[in-house]
Amino acid sequence: MASNTALPDGIFSLLDTDLYKLTMQCAILKYLPDVHVTYAFTNRTPHMRLTRAAFQWLQEQISKLANVSLTTAELDYLKNTCTYFNNDYLQFLTTFRLQPSKQIHASFALLNDTGSPDDVGDLSLDISGRWLDTILYEIPLLALTSEAYFKFCDRDWTYRHQQGRAYIKGRRLIEHGCIFSEFGSRRRRDYHTQDLVIQGLKQAAADSEAQGWKGKLSGTSNVHFAMKYGLTPVGTVAHEWFMGIASITNDYVHANETALRYWVGCFGEGVLGIALTDTFGTPTFLKAFKRTMPTPANSMADDKKTLIPGAASPPLPPMDANGTTDSSEERSYAQIFQGVRQDSGSPTEFIKMMRDFYDSQGIYEKKTIVFSDSLNIELCLEYMHAAEEAGFAPTFGVGTFLTNDFHHESNGQKSVPLNIVIKLSSANGHAAIKISDNIGKNTGDSETVHKVKETLGYVEKQWANGDEATRWGKEDDEATKADVQEE
Repeated sequence: MASNTALPDGIFSLLDTDLYKLTMQCAILKYLPDVHVTYAFTNRTPHMRLTRAAFQWLQEQISKLANVSLTTAELDYLKNTCTYFNNDYLQFLTTFRLQPSKQIHASFALLNDTGSPDDVGDLSLDISGRWLDTILYEIPLLALTSEAYFKFCDRDWTYRHQQGRAYIKGRRLIEHGCIFSEFGSRRRRDYHTQDLVIQGLKQAAADSEAQGWKGKLSGTSNVHFAMKYGLTPVGTVAHEWFMGIASITNDYVHANETALRYWVGCFGEGVLGIALTDTFGTPTFLKAFKRTMPTPANSMADDKKTLIPGAASPPLPPMDANGTTDSSEERSYAQIFQGVRQDSGSPTEFIKMMRDFYDSQGIYEKKTIVFSDSLNIELCLEYMHAAEEAGFAPTFGVGTFLTNDFHHESNGQKSVPLNIVIKLSSANGHAAIKISDNIGKNTGDSETVHKVKETLGYVEKQWANGDEATRWGKEDDEATKADVQEE
């Protein structure tokens, strides 16, 4: 029998998560430590079901999450590398523990119960508790669910050539001038796959640097692997921050501005400065993005609609690199933030929309666009050229294409990844929703989604390439050349 201190198979560190989960937890500790939330799991590929054996394995690993804690070495790493984390947050992490027995309810609805371990069914994961205590579940739960599926359900694959394929992909991106990060934690096939991929990318980066190519591997969103391999941890904020604040305040008109204000208040200016635009549709976001950030002189007398009732502390005005504030200069959030992230809808339309927006605001400095929605090499190159032509500095967060890109050993066809998500579903008893720039990515209570769309004057969008059920291919797709390339 396993020790009651055993770690889960495939999750060995509290830092085996995306950086933005930690940054959001830091902001939640400062402002909203007592907010109660719920999360819901969705399988966007519902025909890909777990077996009874897979579910039982997953249950065992979930229970072991209670044994994961921050090590002294990890604390030192965060202090030295992620200097935007305040001391209160770092101290909080030293005693932080997940409590899955109290916070997670996992259930399994069998389609036809024959008593066999191979009986298939639908997985349900419901998470509840304080936002502060439950925010770190998303990434490990998704990673473990994916691992369960490919450990028990689709087993016609091997690790053969995974490191070599990642190397080839990395070289191609860097050779063509792409600056990219590895974003593949949440839907990785398993821990070992991600480890092999990052080794391959590191080697590609080293060899490409010797060639003098202008592209770059800029880091990984996974803090554990960043620490393990000496990479930069990359990330800023997720939809969850905007969703939570909208739900808590029940004010979707001002939610984007409120979220931006408290984010800058927590971390200051020039840090974690990539804004995510599409939670309630990019056009709505841009109305907030052009508004002026309160200065010290007017921060207590400004519009109270961007203050969160019951927040533990007020949001501070932006700070400069010296930790001081300028009481006279008024600037918009669009000026303060270094750029934006595109995560749904048409990337080419987004590029044009952002160029038109910045021009209309008289902002002509080169801003960054981070592309992060279902990327591969060809899409990265297409969007890179389009963004550069429009005067942007493009970067890319490449995920599933790197960490869950396999083919079946028996026939060479695609071994399709699960498309699974865990999203905030309520905060303080109010439904939490996401609209995005593509109807296929709407999440949350449908009645609330409809009401919010009406309130915001949201124009429905459906992107031709936005089919979530086939986002990463179909089972009868042939493997790509990079898939079958020998190491």
